[in-house]
Amino acid sequence: MKQRNDLTFYDRVAAEWWQPDSQVYALHHLNPLRFAYFDRYIANWQGLRVLDVGCGGGYTCEFLASRGSIVSGVDPASQCIHAAQEHARSVGQSICYQLGAAEALPFQSGEFDVVVCVDVLEHVADLPQTIQEIQRVLKPQGWFCFDTINRTFWSKLIMIWLLEDWLRLIPAGIHDWQQFITPPELTHLLIQAGFQPIDLQGFNLFGTTLWDYWIAYRYYRQTGGLQAQISNDCSVMYIGVAQNQV
Repeated sequence: MKQRNDLTFYDRVAAEWWQPDSQVYALHHLNPLRFAYFDRYIANWQGLRVLDVGCGGGYTCEFLASRGSIVSGVDPASQCIHAAQEHARSVGQSICYQLGAAEALPFQSGEFDVVVCVDVLEHVADLPQTIQEIQRVLKPQGWFCFDTINRTFWSKLIMIWLLEDWLRLIPAGIHDWQQFITPPELTHLLIQAGFQPIDLQGFNLFGTTLWDYWIAYRYYRQTGGLQAQISNDCSVMYIGVAQNQV
């Protein structure tokens, strides 16, 4: 039986993280799309202390550092942390990377203005504990910026059967449909942890119809880039922000 939520992939590809022809590099194209949405709520990132939970090889950390944020990144994959440190050093960026799990963040309480957690919540071993830890390290009124995958038939069709098993755009086994999170489930956990959910929108990387996916797939094959839309359709992926009220 195929292993699901196989996170060993990230250590295996760590050495290729910043190579434009690598499979994982497609993730690099998502930050401008994500932050066009996050910027609606955080207009100026200059000088903010920001933590990227599940930072991988450092795409989001370097994106934030280029905007003037004081950035830390944490990830359980040691080879990814090494790749992130080496690349930051090579481009002259000062980013604090630490090895650690989302369920036990190695930071002081109230240390950050913003926590970013993208493409990660659907992978953690203990989601309620992860949300509690994110709340703990945030300052009062601090922002939590996230995206994740909904648990629907459509998400299983697209994210696993189509993108993993058929087109092989995503490594087979990287996702476990059972760990996908519905918006009501995540909203409940946020409120329980002391957050005020502010907004939640669909984050459609490939559109909203099978024809959209075909067009996006051809675009990806021709350019290596990804396209995305913010919409009311949360049936596959969604993006949102919440504010710490504790």
